[in-house]
Amino acid sequence: MFSYIWPIALAVLSNVFYHICARAMPEGVNPLASLTVTYLVGAAASAILFLVLYKDTSLIREYSKLNWVPFMFGFSLVGLEVGFIYAYKAGWQVSTASVVQSAFLAVVLVVAGFLLYHEALTWNKVLGAAICLIGIAFINYN
Repeated sequence: MFSYIWPIALAVLSNVFYHICARAMPEGVNPLASLTVTYLVGAAASAILFLVLYKDTSLIREYSKLNWVPFMFGFSLVGLEVGFIYAYKAGWQVSTASVVQSAFLAVVLVVAGFLLYHEALTWNKVLGAAICLIGIAFINYN
């Protein structure tokens, strides 16, 4: 059970810090300049964790197994982070930006799961997606 729960707990905790950091980005700094530091720290942390956790494996050998996915993943992460940083600079609140984004994301991923991975499109998923959209309306209603 722990192996099922800890990754989601880590993702939630990391996401909390992610949004706090994105919201606290200094006003005068260019977000892309800031992200270069962010990714240098991330690359160093990833390399250190790899070397500590996988002592019997070569990092270079692992690189030889790569395909297009990590490169596209990198571009998508930059888009995600730039989007949130600019959303917060535009005035979005921490309490709503992520919720609105996540609700729209849930709707899009239900469709993507159906189209790309042939996941079942059940009435529960359709109803859940509709509830997400209704939730967005309530969150943004003044």
